[in-house]
Amino acid sequence: MKYNAVTPRIVEELVEILGAKNVTTDEEKMEAYSHDETSEEEYGHMPEAVVTPINAEQVAQVVKLANRERIPITPRGAGSGLSGGCIPTFGGISLSLEKMNKILEVDTDNMVVVCEAGIVTNEINEALKDKGIWFAGYPMSLQTCFLGGNIAENAGGGKAVKYGVTGRYVLGLELVTPQGDIVQLGGKLAKDVTGYDLKQLVVGSEGTLGIVTKAIIKLTALPTKSYDLLVLYETPKQAIDAVAMIMSKGLTPTSAEFMDSVSVKASCEYLNESLPYQNCGAMLLIEVDGNDPDVVEADAEAIGDLCLDNGATEVYVADNATTMERVWNVRRNIAEAFKVQSPVQSLEDIVVPISAIPDIIPELEKISKKYDIAVPCYGHAGDGNLHATLVKNPKHTMEQWHELEPKALQDMYDVTHRLGGKISGEHGIGIKRKMNMAKLMDPAEMKLCKAIKKAWDPHNIMNPGKMFDIEEPEA
Repeated sequence: MKYNAVTPRIVEELVEILGAKNVTTDEEKMEAYSHDETSEEEYGHMPEAVVTPINAEQVAQVVKLANRERIPITPRGAGSGLSGGCIPTFGGISLSLEKMNKILEVDTDNMVVVCEAGIVTNEINEALKDKGIWFAGYPMSLQTCFLGGNIAENAGGGKAVKYGVTGRYVLGLELVTPQGDIVQLGGKLAKDVTGYDLKQLVVGSEGTLGIVTKAIIKLTALPTKSYDLLVLYETPKQAIDAVAMIMSKGLTPTSAEFMDSVSVKASCEYLNESLPYQNCGAMLLIEVDGNDPDVVEADAEAIGDLCLDNGATEVYVADNATTMERVWNVRRNIAEAFKVQSPVQSLEDIVVPISAIPDIIPELEKISKKYDIAVPCYGHAGDGNLHATLVKNPKHTMEQWHELEPKALQDMYDVTHRLGGKISGEHGIGIKRKMNMAKLMDPAEMKLCKAIKKAWDPHNIMNPGKMFDIEEPEA
């Protein structure tokens, strides 16, 4: 794919639009924008310029310039993604939304908050908690990720079983299209079938259909009571079986997080924490919440009893803020712990129907044995989304790893597909998974996706090279 370079003349135009302090071509400063949380060595690529606009009008002018000059433009949030979605694969302009980070309005009458896309997700709920309301669709990385990135990936999190993922809460968007138009999609509306639902098409599109600059987010009442249950099992399969069993009984926990013993041990060592993992093969972290204390307590007891009646060796109850944070901190830091312990790895987020969850664990164990690599597993078992991580065997050379990794990944994706699942539930396709998606997606579906991309972005300048490849841009 051929694009034009960011020349000194283009840099001058960018400075005219944004001001000198919001444009850089300094390689040392741009290095941070060359990668996300995937392997920098494997996927990283330097931009030719980095811009940090402060409003949608500036974003639109930059996009119009890029479209006119046939220069690729890569939208960027916090860079916390795990698929290479914000990496400027073809160079060009990296457009960071970091300076567009304000809460613009808290509208309690309509139960919405209006935010710029560059706000750190956790700051939304910190600003709302005293009002007894919250944005319930936040992901696990809420303390670092940006709202715009959450929307681009349709990010999920630990509470998605009950509350759903980001897209459920997006009522409206301000979008800069790939041709530089500013369009308002949706609004402060509970219902809207006026034309195609373009805002939901943008949600999860990984920045390939435009740049979200502002969002209207639905709010709900903050739950006033919650319990966390830390449930121990002898084997991973027992724990996974229990999740499907709980859901089949009509009980809907807020969260049902699965952690195998390897994952728990790694995180505990990373945090210098002590949980009773020594004699268990897996754990479930189950949360129940609501606004009626009696109902919440009854649901927690019912779930705990079900677990004990179906193979759990112990159920620990966390019912105050300190103990809840303690157990959730272990779950949230598993990925960071593995980065320290095993820096060469492939973190995946396969998703299968809830009924198929018990079937996937034995398949992952087969892959581990076949390729002589560790495949620790944790994640959002309550909605079928598991972070199965391929970890390099220390005995293997890097050459062996590079040979084994794609084969093991293909096996994992094939069995996921066979069980009715998909290769990504929340991390996205980006660069990392696009070749595998092309192998497994129905060609007719892929054709529709490419047709949408071409219609919205005829010159293919908006985050090119992500999700799928497009033929040469139009002249």
